[in-house]
Amino acid sequence: MVTLPLIEPMLATPGTLPPAREQGRWAFESKHDGQRAIVYLPGDGSLMLRARSGADITAAYPELLPLGTALGAGVAAVLDGEIVALDDDGRPDFERLQARMGLSGSPAKAARLAPDVPAHLMLFDALHLRGRSIVGLPYRERRRELESLGLRGSHWSTPGAVTGHGEEALRATKEGGLEGVVCKRLDSVYTPGLRSRDWIKIRNVRTVDAIVGGWVPGRGRLSGLPGALLLGEYEGGVLRFIGSVGTGWNDRERALLAELLRVAAVDECPFAEVPPVAGARWVLPRLVGEVAYSTRTKAGLLRQPSWHRLRPDLAPPEGA
Repeated sequence: MVTLPLIEPMLATPGTLPPAREQGRWAFESKHDGQRAIVYLPGDGSLMLRARSGADITAAYPELLPLGTALGAGVAAVLDGEIVALDDDGRPDFERLQARMGLSGSPAKAARLAPDVPAHLMLFDALHLRGRSIVGLPYRERRRELESLGLRGSHWSTPGAVTGHGEEALRATKEGGLEGVVCKRLDSVYTPGLRSRDWIKIRNVRTVDAIVGGWVPGRGRLSGLPGALLLGEYEGGVLRFIGSVGTGWNDRERALLAELLRVAAVDECPFAEVPPVAGARWVLPRLVGEVAYSTRTKAGLLRQPSWHRLRPDLAPPEGA
């Protein structure tokens, strides 16, 4: 059996699209909301998956094991990709995937869940192929090598990448309900374990005008100041909890929020159901803020929320 080198995943830097005049030097790939995996194919029919942490997660995804024979006997490779669970419309759904993650120590449970919540491996880079490392090759050449493998199956695929046209690529992912794009310099090498500006990730952001119904005090130097705000939306005349936000404001904004919360303090929870949040303090549901987020869970909670700004121009619904 071939002994393959362990390779840490290269990481992307959050940012914005390259200038239009430079986009011909970049490729644009869809960003998938899942679990990063380095894929080891020794060429003997076996397969090993390692998470970003380096942990062996192979046993959590038994439906991916047939990939071990997809390249044919004797063809060894190390590939980079993202494991996702698709929703009914074929879009990655991180909430669905969470049911599969962390099951490496429970292979029987993973096997039981696989038919109902199947995993799919999106492959996007080749790092080692046919006995040689190719991390030092430019992205365009590594991509060509990956596509030449023809890896497309019921539980794995090689999604396309486009060169140039970044605005169109980003808009297409937003319209398609995808997480965003990753921009990759065509001449960039693969730098294992490092966060590089040769890869730039851009998330599609949604916003909601949320009503503040409570807060949780911060700790340490933030004692007495809000560490997080508890958010809600009115639905059927009642305030429904949609999550908490604890990032996105500076010290001045935090101090302003603290004063507004102090004035609005009440003893009774304004939410229809008391959120399971330790140490919560309640306020009259009169403050409205614009909050950015990536997606919502099936329960309607905001994922990756970030405070954007107060909306003093908006008021909660009449009679609320």
